[in-house]
Amino acid sequence: MPGRVFAISVLVLLAAALASADDKQAPANSSRLEKAPPISKQTRMDLIRAFNAELVYIRSPFPMGKTGLRLENGVITPDREQLQMLMATYGPAAKPGDMAMISDIVIRDRLIHFEINGGPVKKKKWYQRIEVGGMGGTVPVAPSDSRANPRGSFVDLVFDRSVPEMTPQQLKDLLRPVFDFNSKSAVEAYLETVPPKVKEAIKNHNVLVGMNREMVIYSKGRPPKKDREKDGDTEYEEWIYGEPPSDVDFVRFVGDEVVRVETMKVGGQKVVRTEKEVDINPPATAAKQGEQPRPANAPTLRRPGEELPSSASPKAAPAGSPQPMPPPQTPSPNPGSSPTPD
Repeated sequence: MPGRVFAISVLVLLAAALASADDKQAPANSSRLEKAPPISKQTRMDLIRAFNAELVYIRSPFPMGKTGLRLENGVITPDREQLQMLMATYGPAAKPGDMAMISDIVIRDRLIHFEINGGPVKKKKWYQRIEVGGMGGTVPVAPSDSRANPRGSFVDLVFDRSVPEMTPQQLKDLLRPVFDFNSKSAVEAYLETVPPKVKEAIKNHNVLVGMNREMVIYSKGRPPKKDREKDGDTEYEEWIYGEPPSDVDFVRFVGDEVVRVETMKVGGQKVVRTEKEVDINPPATAAKQGEQPRPANAPTLRRPGEELPSSASPKAAPAGSPQPMPPPQTPSPNPGSSPTPD
């Protein structure tokens, strides 16, 4: 029995070490590739052949539209706050945990362009460009579908200099911040993208105040029942999990965030949690309004060369109010001269 416990402990430590090494793999490979020669024509063909039509799990949000991601030295741009704004405005092309297909690869001087799920722009087939002339003008042989709405996206993997010579595995390691090539399921891929506290809660099928809808679905599944209610001026939605005589969970959302979790125990005990337990979207640091410098070219009603009185407030006067006249200036006598008597 002690030997089995020791073996299990060794396996756990080994798995943790491998996971840590996996997270540090991309920067290490990136530094090794700095001294590699430029990519050869054969390697270029091999990489395109290896990655084209490859299925991957998504690790970073991809917004819909023509604004894709840029990955350079392991850093993704736009940053998290800008991505949230783009996702809210245009919707998601792919979210963490989703499966996507690499539909196109283009290798340029300093970057490799990867498109997923067809990319953000609808492309015409060669036969859709053929037109036939007639009495009424030219007509395409195979007209494209005007209702087609491409919903893919892209990521540009950027290098400091030219694209270096590399193996397919090295390229996978560089793409790890956005693509997961190793997960066996969507849940495994998604768990690698959330904070440790959320990851542990999802594994234990628990809901934390502060989670979003996607996290709750991964934790508890889709709710068998939903209710929409109103508390004063605040509208909320409640997801209900379980039925008596088992425990029943009431998960309340305001917008996309869990604000309340109520659990009715089998014995009749009610447990309510409203304090935020995890913060997945920390607020952006806003500049203080009082520290904003006044523009140098701010409009004014003063004449050129005219100064404000010393008692004047630095705040601008309301529009249309009369401006105080400056006091008359008395010329001072020349230095060293005495005043002339009348």
